[in-house]
This record gives sequence, structure tokens and C-alpha cells, in this order.
Amino acid sequence: MDSLSEPTRRVLDVARALSVHPASEHAKNALALYVISTYSLAAWRHVRARGLAESVRELYQAAAENAIMLVLRLPSVKARVDREMGDARAKIQAQLIPHGEGVVRHLALPAESKSLEWILAEMDQMDHEGSSHTDYHDGKLSGAVYHGGADMEKVIVAAFQKYCVSNPLHPDVFPAVRKMEAEVVSMCLRMYNNPNGAGVTTSGGTESIIMSVKTHRDWARAVKGITQPELIVPASAHAAFDKAAAYLKIKLHTIPVNPVTRQVNLKHVSRAINANTIMIVGSAINFPDGCQDDIVALGKLAKRKNIGLHVDCCLGSFIMPFLEKAGFHTEPFDFRVEGVTAISCDTHKYGFAPKGSSVLMYRSRELRQHQYYVNPAWTGGLYASPGFSGSRPGALIAGAWAAMQYMGEQGYIDSCRNIVGAAKTIERTIKDEIPELYVLGSPPASVVAFGSRIPELNVLEVGDAMAKKGWHLNAIQNPAAVHIACTRLTVPVVDTFIADLKDAVSTAKATPSGKGTMVAIYGASWFHLPFYTHTLLHDLRIDASFPALAHLFLAGAATWLPQRCVPAVRRPAPCATFLDPSHFSLSVTFHITA
Repeated sequence: MDSLSEPTRRVLDVARALSVHPASEHAKNALALYVISTYSLAAWRHVRARGLAESVRELYQAAAENAIMLVLRLPSVKARVDREMGDARAKIQAQLIPHGEGVVRHLALPAESKSLEWILAEMDQMDHEGSSHTDYHDGKLSGAVYHGGADMEKVIVAAFQKYCVSNPLHPDVFPAVRKMEAEVVSMCLRMYNNPNGAGVTTSGGTESIIMSVKTHRDWARAVKGITQPELIVPASAHAAFDKAAAYLKIKLHTIPVNPVTRQVNLKHVSRAINANTIMIVGSAINFPDGCQDDIVALGKLAKRKNIGLHVDCCLGSFIMPFLEKAGFHTEPFDFRVEGVTAISCDTHKYGFAPKGSSVLMYRSRELRQHQYYVNPAWTGGLYASPGFSGSRPGALIAGAWAAMQYMGEQGYIDSCRNIVGAAKTIERTIKDEIPELYVLGSPPASVVAFGSRIPELNVLEVGDAMAKKGWHLNAIQNPAAVHIACTRLTVPVVDTFIADLKDAVSTAKATPSGKGTMVAIYGASWFHLPFYTHTLLHDLRIDASFPALAHLFLAGAATWLPQRCVPAVRRPAPCATFLDPSHFSLSVTFHITA
């Protein structure tokens, strides 16, 4: 103590005095109580939202995954897994990446300019280099290409050519693009019965969903003071909501759906709502099975709790608003439902606009204000943008505007009638003529999902049998099922689809192989390796439109990893469970980066 300076000794004396002061003890106790109560409240809200059984299951799953990852990091096990991953990587590259003597990879700029003729010829060549090349014109594709007509292609190409260098970031230079963007939003608002509302265009459904979550988060913070936001979504909602929660640091509650109606469980939604809830979600229609949630009931709940309600109509887009006029039954889903605060609608699906076009609509301009980003203090000048992007392709906006003008309301009504009519024919045939299958829920629009009624038939085998006949369908799970999203291209081949489906059921029932793509991915992907999947994708440097590549790896991992790293007595029976958490599209699109 003698060596300490006088100021230091004084500070220590004050600290000792405070440490024994009653007020200090009270402060420490208050702080401890605050920390304990905060974490206890968070835990209580979590258990209340998820239920005790689900909370315990989540805890067990997290502990099991962490234990597995620790084991896999042991030197002896890691070396073995790395070798097997190398083999899997090589197999995936061989399957997906074009290779051979005739394949040329353009990884560096050419020394000299190439002619337009050479460029077009090279593009034609690349179209047919991949082993998975599919001609969508035959109509055997679920979703993906929604119009496919040469007439619409000409309209879009003309709009692209006229506005290929335009950028709505510069409305003074491209005033027509700004006008077309406002008109696209206005047309969609009228379709969804909110002509006095507000909206924005985005690059697609995922951005529309993420921006809606961001807007409701900022609204809740500004209006209600919420600093720990929570979001409630059905298990059938699009994965973009999970993505938004991950990006924006929002706690996500996933609510199960009724196994019969495929609608979100309203009782569980109500139980999950708390003081931190910013928004609940309903789909019209959802991707997995094409069913619609009870939007009216969700709207009442949202209004009573003073929270947002986002209705995801990305897939329903230009089908749902025209169902009634096309002669089909419809349940309320749009802004006429009280409590609905935002709706996402993909113009690039059944609106037939070029890919990269979606509209996010809000009930009011005041709510939309919370989406905008403005920086008035930037040294480069005033900066403002409505969404993630700064510069945006005006050609996509022009293409959407042109497609909507070309179709008109009657054109969309006719398309709705034909497309939904095709889906209803498939649904009715499955119910009446294929007793081995059943339709999930009561899909109102363009998607039909079917599962197996009998244990002797694995519906994923049916999907693989359809793939051998050239069909590119989607596998879903919980329950295991296969779905088709009908488009204009599906309409003329409905009879072919039905005939092939009947034959596929007979084949799968009589001679199950257990080796198809869907079966490998959904029937055996019980082993989840997020770290190694991410590493493999990073090493391959491949960007897939769906998580298809990750699933392909998991399918391989489910085959080779248990055989080499897991004792035989602990291996699950093939096709015993269907656990993979997201959908898989057999039509994989990818690009290679250097």
C-alpha cells in the first residue's frame, strides 16, 4: 500500500466504503434480480410458445448436434470424414459441373472482343452441356416457368431492349421507369382491394418477405418500443421468413399446422403472442402443399393484439385475386380482411413478368415509411433507397409493366381458369381414381400435393418414378409428399401427367428400389451436418437456386457416413424417417464461379 500513489489510495478507500454500503448491496441485488427475471421471462415465453414437450425436444436436439459435432472434430474421426467428403465433393462435381473435352470454361477475359454470333452460339452450347438440361416447353416442370409462350417472350424482350440501361435510382434520367414502377404497384394494390394503400417493387418474393419483416420490426420499435422482436409463422410458411429472422436478429416461433386442413394452428399462434411479437404470418397459398391459412381468423387475432399480419401471396400472386371471377370458390385473403397489414405478390410467377420482379404492398403509407432507409449526412450527398438494393434494373420493372399490360384482367382470368382447372383435374383424379394416394388439405389454387395412404407405398418412390418419365416435381415432408405447381405449360399435358402418375404408383408399389433421388434425400437424410455442408458448398463454389446441392450432399452423407463412422447396430433402417427440413427441387439451376 505504501508504494501506491495518493490518488490511487483514495480511489481504493472509496471502493471499500461503497462495497459495504447498504445501497451498494441493494444495487447488486437489484441487478441480479433483473438478470434472473429477464432470462426467466424469456424462457417462460419460449416454453409458452413452443410447449414443454417441444422445448425439451429442441434442447435435446441442440445437445445431440453439439455432441456429434464435437465427436466429428476428433482427429481420427475428422480425417475419416474429410476423406469421405472429398469423395462426395468429387461425385457432386462430376454430376453437376459440365466436364469433358468439349467443355470450355471461360474463367478469364478474352484477349479480344467476341462477336455477337460467337456469343449466341456459345450460349446455345452451354445450354446443352449440363447432364440435367431440361426443355421446359414440354410442360413437365413444376412451377419455375409460368408462361412459356413465345408471344410473351417477345413482349418482355422488347421491354428489356428499350430499358436495358435504365436505373430507377436516377428518376430524373429515367422518368418512364419511375412511372411504370408506380403503376405496377398501383395495379397490384387494386387487385388486392387496397387502392389507397402503398407498396414497393422488389427483386423477388424473398426480398419482399424480408423487407416486410424489417418494416414491421422498425414499426414495432418506433410505435411500441419493442427492442427484442419476435415473429410467428406457420410451419408451412416460406423459408424466407426464417431467413429474415436470421438476417434481422429476430426470434422466430414456428407453429405447427393442422395435419388434415394444413392450416396453421390458431390456438398455438395465440399462445405464442407476447409483448415482443411484431407480426404473425399467413399464406395464400403456401409452397409445400398449396393450401391457404385462415386469414380472417389471423386478422382478428392481429387486430386484437395490435400486431402486424403479413399474408404471403407470392405463389398465389395473380391466381388468388382472380379465382372468383374465374368461377372458383375462394376464402378471404386480401386487404378486405381487417388486420392484414402487408401482402407480398410475385409478379414474376403467375403475373408472367421476367424473373426478378415482386411487389410488397402495405395497408398504409405510414407503415411503408418504416421500410425506407435515408442517410442525409453522407458525404456523397443525400442517400435514400426503399429496399436492400441501391441501383436496380429498370428493365425488370419495364418487363413487369409490359407483361401486365399485355395480359390485362381478362387474360389473367383466363389463365387462372385454365391453370386452376388443370390442378382441380389432377386433385379430383387422385381422389377418385388413385386410392393409394391422398391430397394434402384442400388446395384452392394451382398446387396439388399428394402423399401415400398405405405403408406399402413410399410416395417418394412415386416421385422418382415420375422423374424417370421426365417430370420435375417437388418433394416435401412432414408428411412425406410430392407436389406439382401447375402453370400454363401444364394445361395441355394434364392427361399425360395423370397417366404417368398412375403408372408410377403401380411401379413404385410393385418394385420399390429405395435408390432414387427423392428417397435418398428425404428417406435417409437423418444425419444433419450443417458445418460440413457449408464447408462443402463453399469449396465447390456453386450457387443453387434451391438448397438442392446441400440436399444432394446430405443424401450422399446419409449413405456413406453411417457406413463408415456409425456402428451398424445404431444405423436407422432405410427410408425410416423423413427429417430434412426444407424442400428440394429436382430441377437444379447453378452457375460456376472462378
